Amino acid sequence: MGLGTKFKEVKKAYVRGNQMLGDLIKVTPSSKIVGDLAQFMVQNGLSRADVEAKAEELSFPRSVVEFLQGYIGIPYGGFPEPFRSKVLKDLPRVEGRPGASMTALDLRKLEDELKERNDEITPEDVLSAAMYPDVFQQFKDFTATFGPLECLNTRLFLQGPKVAEEFEVELERGKTLHIKALALGDVNRAGQRQVFFELNGQVRSILVKDTQAMKEMHFHPKALKDVKGQIGAPMPGKVIDIKVKVGDKVTKGTPLCVLSAMKMETMVTAPLEGTIAKVHVTRDMTLEGDDLILEIE
Repeated sequence: MGLGTKFKEVKKAYVRGNQMLGDLIKVTPSSKIVGDLAQFMVQNGLSRADVEAKAEELSFPRSVVEFLQGYIGIPYGGFPEPFRSKVLKDLPRVEGRPGASMTALDLRKLEDELKERNDEITPEDVLSAAMYPDVFQQFKDFTATFGPLECLNTRLFLQGPKVAEEFEVELERGKTLHIKALALGDVNRAGQRQVFFELNGQVRSILVKDTQAMKEMHFHPKALKDVKGQIGAPMPGKVIDIKVKVGDKVTKGTPLCVLSAMKMETMVTAPLEGTIAKVHVTRDMTLEGDDLILEIE
């Protein structure tokens, strides 16, 4: 999300976001909700006062909206008002314990559906898909493309090796690969680089997509903040759903599209009433912050 250099600001925003949401008791879901709100605030340069004042028109992360709807239960001390009502507007609210009103889940049916789409499915996979269906399928699609990457350490996985760096990858007991990064070629017209490396002493090369270079090669217009009808991306991310088309009538709060980044989904909503004049994005397109999504007249 481009916030790697702003960790101190995110920590401060975490404190303010936590206070806004009512000083939540922290377990994995609630700490993620506060973290999503903190990243959203830093990404968009928003103070607590800004968030509270503009709550009716901001496109909050999905986790924050669903928390305020009551999807993970009622927090100790209740929901923060009037912040909750401003964010939710006319969205439905879950009263009481969410699990009490959920329909029963057929795990065997889910397992059969997963086996139709994926090669190998374990009981742990079924439970993961039941709790986090979208994230689980993204993980399976990723590993189907790149293979099992749990054998890489965290830095190599997230950043990749440095040139001339040597490292080992243990595929299984007694089967270890010795790898040395050698050089990177220039970006070609397809946005790819030739990557040269040694594998167990043998020089190899592969073509790898340079996603950052592809973003730089493709110029996407930015939303002008002084033009009310231009709707920009509130954070970097991938477009996973578009809810409207040209000619649709929208009101304030109408869902426009969904962005996803680092397991955080954000529903972009209309800040004003009007008609969709132009849509500048397509599904699976990767956007930077403030990239123009659509225009409303």
